[in-house]
Amino acid sequence: QVQLVESGGGLVQPGGSLRLSCAASGNIFSINAMGWYRQAPGKQRELVATITSAPSTDYADSVKGRFTISRDNAKNTVYLQMNSLQPEDTAVYYCNANIISRRGFGSYLPYNYWGQGTQVTVSS
Repeated sequence: QVQLVESGGGLVQPGGSLRLSCAASGNIFSINAMGWYRQAPGKQRELVATITSAPSTDYADSVKGRFTISRDNAKNTVYLQMNSLQPEDTAVYYCNANIISRRGFGSYLPYNYWGQGTQVTVSS
């Protein structure tokens, strides 16, 4: 019922910037934490950044100071502004959101959803 659609990935030169967007739609009562993960070829998926409903943020050490996560609750959208991109940032980036859906009167179900992934390639 809930889906996350990502956009903004692509090819960029080292030192460049990209802005990823992830819009959630469907049976959404409320959204708790949202975040971005990435997976490079031959590596495990790793946490990039998270943002709560407060909102408070958390970043991986490798992206701290370069990436900024934000959210627009009215649009059910989370963003990842990526600056000073380096080749090691090349990966498939996945959006994640913990969403509470209404199942019935007084019944709510939290669930962790994933986007389809968007490719970010940093190369000259």
